[in-house]
Amino acid sequence: MTISDPQYSQSSILEPVAVTAGPVGHGSTHVLMLAAIGVVFGDIGTSPLYALKECFSPEHGIPYSREAVLGVLSMLFWAVLLVVTLKYVVIVMRADNRGEGGVLSLMALALRSFKGTGKPYLAVMMLGMFGGCMLIGETVITPAISVLSAVEGLEIITPELKRFVIPLTIAILIFLFFIQKHGTATVGKLFGPVTLLWFITLAVLGVSNILKQPEIFIAINPFYAISFIYEHTFLAFIVLGSVVLVITGVESLYLDMGHFGKKPVRYAWLFVVMPSLLLCYFGQGALLLSDPSAIRNPFYLMVPSWALMPMVAFATVATVIASQAVISGAFSLANQATLLGFLPRLNIKHTSDAERGQIYVPAVNWALLAMVLFTVIQFRESGSLAAAYGISLTTTMLITTLLVAIVMLREWKLNPLLVVLFLLLFLSIDLSFWAANLVKIKAGGWYPLLLGILCFTCLMTWYTGRRLLREKAIDGSIPLSDFVTGILAYPPHRVEGTAIFLTAHVDHTPATMLHNLKHNKVLHERVFFIKLSTWDVPFVNDDERLQLKELGKDIYVVRAVHGFKETPDINSVLALITAKYGLEFDEMDTSFFLARDTIVPSKLPGMAIWREKLFSWMYQNAAKPSDFFKIPPNRVVELGAKIEI
Repeated sequence: MTISDPQYSQSSILEPVAVTAGPVGHGSTHVLMLAAIGVVFGDIGTSPLYALKECFSPEHGIPYSREAVLGVLSMLFWAVLLVVTLKYVVIVMRADNRGEGGVLSLMALALRSFKGTGKPYLAVMMLGMFGGCMLIGETVITPAISVLSAVEGLEIITPELKRFVIPLTIAILIFLFFIQKHGTATVGKLFGPVTLLWFITLAVLGVSNILKQPEIFIAINPFYAISFIYEHTFLAFIVLGSVVLVITGVESLYLDMGHFGKKPVRYAWLFVVMPSLLLCYFGQGALLLSDPSAIRNPFYLMVPSWALMPMVAFATVATVIASQAVISGAFSLANQATLLGFLPRLNIKHTSDAERGQIYVPAVNWALLAMVLFTVIQFRESGSLAAAYGISLTTTMLITTLLVAIVMLREWKLNPLLVVLFLLLFLSIDLSFWAANLVKIKAGGWYPLLLGILCFTCLMTWYTGRRLLREKAIDGSIPLSDFVTGILAYPPHRVEGTAIFLTAHVDHTPATMLHNLKHNKVLHERVFFIKLSTWDVPFVNDDERLQLKELGKDIYVVRAVHGFKETPDINSVLALITAKYGLEFDEMDTSFFLARDTIVPSKLPGMAIWREKLFSWMYQNAAKPSDFFKIPPNRVVELGAKIEI
């Protein structure tokens, strides 16, 4: 199935094909664990900088007491255990799409059991896309809150340095986004060791404080969380909005498991990351029991005074690594959305010849930089950003739970009772976190919601607009089989060379061919109609990528299938045609005919006029097909027309 246009996935000319996933990289579990620690867990690994501090924010009005510290810490512990370990590591990571994870992969997996494009299909698709859009909000906030919270350590050294926090944060973020175009393959090799050292440091700091107050471990008992909720119901509900900060980055476990495999990610979490984080949180709790004034910044006040400056520098490096992983994830997410048909074509640059998936998307990079800088300037403190962070994370968590339940019921065919139990447990947790963050909309939660809604509007407008274009093109086109029969019966003058027409559907004649015959009145000696399809698997094996059929007298129709994590390349497709079918292509003797249409908004049935104008603007500003598909620019012939929608 193709996600972008499921209604056009069948063909009467080419036989249906079952596509399996392409090869996934392998390596030593220990090496992959180290790499996963650097890429997957950077975000959640920097949460100790601000999570517990926000739980005791003065705005919540929690009266300090031993019971309050133990209650909040117990809530943190069980959030990590239930949400991250049980839900994501044990259950959600089983819902892989041929090894790949993430909300878009999960959406594609859930959609397989729905036929056609009815309301259930559309509802699941919209649910998945909104989850992806809310991840964009998290992508914007993560670099801002992480770097800001690290640099705020300067205030602990001396309050006089407070005026440098915002300028230094902005400088670091600008540097981070400016180096994206060079790729992260080289510096990425340092991510694992540096982040591993960061987690070791967290554990050491935690243990050093726990030794002074070992009784802190009684907070593992859920009685303290339940007691706190019972005695301070309203305050506990408000605090839930900050407790969720301990699991920020949890979607990265699922999103990035395709890079490293399930086992390395699970092992890294269970044996390195989770123990280090919990020791750090319990260490901060132990510090609060012995020194209540440490609540103003429990993380940095755990650090000996002589190590404060090095720790600020180290924390800044850790947050830069966390931000880098999130930015790279945004590039991958945008690429997937483009190939699945939810975004216009984007200029994508590959930054590594050795590693598949190392990409740089300039438009996404500069848009993210602008939004991140605006975020820092608007909110100015990590505490203010915490309110904005929770709503994006909890919305995505909620959507993931619903999509996994659909997969469990329809794909895995599990007992409905088990699915209901799964929903009862995790929907109650997710909805509690989500509702607790909804009360923070005025305090900053509006920001990721606004970003998500704007992004969702653009994506659904693009998807709907493309569907309208395709329907209009098919309604006014000639079936390809009839067209070929006609030109073979009454052949036009044939000229030397090869003509390649990119087509949106293998059963219909592309308008570019009709325009060429109308104006030039010739047909090349070899003609290829090529459809580049994106299917709901991450990668496709080369031996399954092509379908080719000769329609008569050197006229061929070809479907080239790519996965949603691959970038289509026409040169690779032609090379594969040569290798598989022996049909050679001389670049200087080959012409590519592409459509260059102008969209005209109208009052015809379709979308609201403002959405049609938005679609028209997106269409005109999309990357050229020749750039996106890597077609030699000096061999391109563009034929256009005005199309009313």
